[in-house]
Amino acid sequence: MTRLSGWGRTPAASASVVAPSSEDELAELLARGPLCARGLGRSYGDAAQLAGGTVVDLTGLDEIGPIDAAGAITLGAGASIDDLLALSLPQGWFVPVTPGTRQVTMGGAIAADVHGKNHHRDGSFAHHVESLRLVTPRGIFDLSAEDDPDLFWATVGGMGLTGIVTRVRLRLLRVESDVVLVDTDRYDDLDAVMAAMVEGDERYRYSVAWVDCTARGARTGRAVLTRGDHAPAGARAPRAPRPGRLGVPVVAPPGLLNPLSVRAFNEAWFRRAPRHAREVPHSIGAFFHPLDGVADWNRLYGPRGFVQYQFVVPDAAGETVRHAVERLARSGLVSFLAVLKRFGPGDPAPLSFPMAGWTLALDLPVGAAALPHELDALDELVLGAGGRVYLAKDARLAPASVAAMYPRLEEWRAVRARVDPEGVLLSDLARRLHLVGR
Repeated sequence: MTRLSGWGRTPAASASVVAPSSEDELAELLARGPLCARGLGRSYGDAAQLAGGTVVDLTGLDEIGPIDAAGAITLGAGASIDDLLALSLPQGWFVPVTPGTRQVTMGGAIAADVHGKNHHRDGSFAHHVESLRLVTPRGIFDLSAEDDPDLFWATVGGMGLTGIVTRVRLRLLRVESDVVLVDTDRYDDLDAVMAAMVEGDERYRYSVAWVDCTARGARTGRAVLTRGDHAPAGARAPRAPRPGRLGVPVVAPPGLLNPLSVRAFNEAWFRRAPRHAREVPHSIGAFFHPLDGVADWNRLYGPRGFVQYQFVVPDAAGETVRHAVERLARSGLVSFLAVLKRFGPGDPAPLSFPMAGWTLALDLPVGAAALPHELDALDELVLGAGGRVYLAKDARLAPASVAAMYPRLEEWRAVRARVDPEGVLLSDLARRLHLVGR
């Protein structure tokens, strides 16, 4: 048995881990009973673990095919965004959608339907998937949005509960360099940065704001907004640290990230940012994956770990973001990292997270007595605005909240029952949220 947890390091569970090397081995495992798929373990909660059961490690299915003239490539489900970029960038191709880490597998990117700083322009990961291969208890399926669209979209964002993805055909983005030209603006309050983000939707491919959730009064939600696009050929930028070159060797002592230390960090980070800067060259790593330069950065949150709480609300309910930031500032809870992004329209997947509007992600250390109550209050705030919480980040939602946030849940369950009527595909997330029957 192996002790497993998500990136938030809470909750943990012991399971038997197996690493199949072929679809035939996967089919045999599915015939034996309940199991859960796992990639690089970057979902924050309990989506890729199964207490007392079998967890299938897919990182060995990491083959990568050649890139064709149109920029399409076939990859094994265990290949990571890091693996892909090592091959594609020297040839002038970039992954069309990337989350804040490149340590995510292709299978995980589909299961969570990951999004990035460009969702308002380019949608989520699945929008760029031409086809995928899915191993289920009822057979192997080659899927696309045109060929068995119900099962394809149920798999997208389905948290690995419709089958095990083994292969993905992905369309890449043509780029001329490995540099991003970045505009930076510093705003003294939340309303100003949100207005700027709306105004810039059409002008910038990539857009993200760091928000200070400790500031109060007139400075509530002060932020640093960074926006940009890929640079032309010949551009140069300082290199970011190679992934994992720096690291956190041990788990930090409890309380390292406390109100005083986080407030001091936020003040320094805000003051360090330029008021306005234009077309400053950044490396791909520095702009898209800055935390990848620090191995095991999740250890900074101490032995109890942390919760990442990410919600989305419709455009018309943008004031919910302000209410959430104000509530967090009043509570005394600290978010070391708060990230605000714009979303464009979602895709047809019943359990995909994005919808047109605003998404805010918060990192909150576990341990404060007020944390459970404040997160429950945020759930009610988000529900009242017609929004939802990201399942790939969740570690503590109530089943009733999920059913309200994802109104097409029953539709998803019906498609899943077609390929897994016995409930073989399972996870601690699925158990906790009552997503499946066992």
